[in-house]
Amino acid sequence: MRIIFMGTPDFAVPTLRALHEAGHELVAVYSQPPAPAGRGKKLQPSPVQRVAEELGIPVLTPKSLRKPEPQAEFAALGADVAVVAAYGLILPQAVLDAPRHGCLNVHASLLPRWRGAAPIHRAVMAGDEQTGVTIMQMEAGLDTGPMLARAATPIEDKTTGELTAELAELGAHLMVEVLAGLNQLAPQVQPEEGVTYAAKIDKAEARIDWQRPATDVVRHIHGLAPFPGAWCEIGGERVKLLKAEVAQGNEKPGTVIDGKLTIACGTGAIRPLRLQRAGKPAMEADELLRGWPVAAGTVVD
Repeated sequence: MRIIFMGTPDFAVPTLRALHEAGHELVAVYSQPPAPAGRGKKLQPSPVQRVAEELGIPVLTPKSLRKPEPQAEFAALGADVAVVAAYGLILPQAVLDAPRHGCLNVHASLLPRWRGAAPIHRAVMAGDEQTGVTIMQMEAGLDTGPMLARAATPIEDKTTGELTAELAELGAHLMVEVLAGLNQLAPQVQPEEGVTYAAKIDKAEARIDWQRPATDVVRHIHGLAPFPGAWCEIGGERVKLLKAEVAQGNEKPGTVIDGKLTIACGTGAIRPLRLQRAGKPAMEADELLRGWPVAAGTVVD
């Protein structure tokens, strides 16, 4: 099939590679424009742009697709279908209608649950037992289009970062399967029951509230790892907690219980497994505490 691929971050890369390996004709890749990154704030191409160039696929990076000129350029590519994975720009109706089979999206949730910008974060933070990917036909609404396929995976104790990598691969395989059977698949309208919205993560959410139950605190930590990272202040220093487990404890919330940095919560306690001090790399808790011990009785803020 003649395919236009549209994606930007690391999550989209496995789908791009899978389409290429499946032998599809990738006529163009759309990605968001290069953005300043690193200490020098030099313009850096997106992960998708880098891989597309490595594969020899033409790349377009318009700032918007709202104007007639980029819409005409898109339509002129004569694609059978556009495959979209975390592209990050709104697709006007003229773009959605241009390919023969429209635009198919890899969405990182089991729709209709967690429509919107941060489905993986929200699934973890809500304590969902499972999440997954949905391949859907795109329409003007926010993740409201008919579904062509879904695949689930358990969340268990995975962080958002770990799940993102897993769902990226799951979505890539599922998209290849959908394209192979596209003419036989019957799109399913999303049910009205069970709709939830995954609002964009606000950095103000990242501070840990030790008054909450330990299970909630662990979900909060895992849901915000690696970015933006749930944090607290220990000895006046901001520290991100990137992985944790529920532990025993009934002390005052925010109190360090032992030399393993077990911290009391509203009910129970949590034990950090991976942390990151400001300006330093992330480390396993045992390694960090050898060089930076925190005494029992310390109150974290």
